[in-house]
Amino acid sequence: MYEAVTRDIKVTVEPDYLENQSSPTDDHYVWAYHVRIENVGGETVQLRTRYWRITDALGHTQEVRGPGVIGEQPVLPPGESFEYTSGTPLSTPSGIMVGTYRMEAPDGDSFDVDIPAFSLDSPHQPRSFN
Repeated sequence: MYEAVTRDIKVTVEPDYLENQSSPTDDHYVWAYHVRIENVGGETVQLRTRYWRITDALGHTQEVRGPGVIGEQPVLPPGESFEYTSGTPLSTPSGIMVGTYRMEAPDGDSFDVDIPAFSLDSPHQPRSFN
């Protein structure tokens, strides 16, 4: 599990390799990732946009930007959380994802919340030990 806290917003991510949706012989690897966004502060915020940078094992990068997450722009009062699951395919057996959520406070103040970098590892990735 991966975790980051920015301005009292805690983001936790847990990736999961989806063997049943992947086809290594076709260079198609799929992961789900479960995200929990928790407001541990004293101010209500709303998630407005998302930004992801997805990098495969060959260094190819894809950027994804858009409104909200899974079609929602959740409002998080103090002590509340929002959870969702999404996914991503890669053409390599491993990669990494990192990003930000743009939050907005009731007074219009906007700020970015870090999504922790997390590793996408499949059992088809050769392991090396240093």
